[in-house]
Amino acid sequence: MAIYINRDLCSGCGLCVEICPFNGVKLDEEDIAILLDACNECGACIDECPVEAISIELIKEGVIDISKYSGIWTFAEQRDGKLTRVAKQLVGKARQLADILGVRVESVLLGHNIAELAQELIQCGADNVYLIDHPMLENYQTDLYTKAIYDLTMEKKPEIFIFGATHMGRDLAPRLAQRIQTGLTADCTELTVDETERHLLQTRPAFGGNIMATITCKNHRPQMATVRPGVFREPEKDLSREGNVINIKPDISKSYILSRLVKFLKLEKKIVKLEEAEVIVSGGRGLKGPENFPLIQELADLLGGEVGASRAAVDAGWISKDHQVGQTGKTVSPKLYIACGISGAIQHRAGMQASETIVAINKDPDAPIFKIADFGIVGDLFKVIPELISVLKAKKEKEMVV
Repeated sequence: MAIYINRDLCSGCGLCVEICPFNGVKLDEEDIAILLDACNECGACIDECPVEAISIELIKEGVIDISKYSGIWTFAEQRDGKLTRVAKQLVGKARQLADILGVRVESVLLGHNIAELAQELIQCGADNVYLIDHPMLENYQTDLYTKAIYDLTMEKKPEIFIFGATHMGRDLAPRLAQRIQTGLTADCTELTVDETERHLLQTRPAFGGNIMATITCKNHRPQMATVRPGVFREPEKDLSREGNVINIKPDISKSYILSRLVKFLKLEKKIVKLEEAEVIVSGGRGLKGPENFPLIQELADLLGGEVGASRAAVDAGWISKDHQVGQTGKTVSPKLYIACGISGAIQHRAGMQASETIVAINKDPDAPIFKIADFGIVGDLFKVIPELISVLKAKKEKEMVV
């Protein structure tokens, strides 16, 4: 069900604002009642409204005509005027799915003075880019982003809408899904489509990562999902590719803002961004203890990469959880992934098997990690890694001399 306010009937008396126990309704700049994300759909405002401008709509299975929905949308997340890697990864995956279904790929890009990013999305595979450029959208604000995207979604009716499972995506997607009254599958690790039924098959870990569940949304549209960064590879850009940039003027105002951004505070602590790293050197149980992780760090520094870890190393307390790669950690797809002393359990492989080049170092020749490795080194990591470090240092010293 959903609460609906008829703007033509609303008299602006404000009784609904006073009666709402959740502060979920307010009067806008035109003294017309509008619903906020805090609305709990309790219905208290319905009986209070003297002009019967507020009603409740029941949405039943089969009421939505899903044949009117078409196209695959991606949310093009940008930060500081740059597209995130997951934004480009989603366009690449959407292109694959759209070619199967025979539909367009369309990306929704919000911000201010970010028009140049639209062409980058087209080069990655988008047919159309909906550009919503507005000064009030310069910094991410849930209320305004939700309102702008909701209006566009209801007008254009996409068949599928996917977001990155980032802090922003995890905040925005569920609010939008609730407002649209459709389903949302979070933290997906795979997306495929049923070509006959046109269902999006959304796969994600369940029951603590012990099983993989595939979820469908049969009766409502759009079919929505958030996808872990690094699950899909970033597509190669086609600089000759052409597409359309469609400028959208959002219907937003200060009346929709529930919170105000005061200032940004940068954390002094280094944040491990494994999803953005092009090189990751990961350590596992074979390191034997936390005192040996500096060896991994030194190799990663020489390669300009980040340090990852298996769940076994994290659970043992050798390194913090933000380094964990795997089904219950982070999913990554760097250009180079070096697994040091990691056996390669299926849970770990699920988080890194999309890497472009995988190098495995393990003294057990039967370790599962070798099944997916592009290059395997059977040997003691405490002998192999120092040799690698020595070679890399020699190479760098030679380059400095030259």
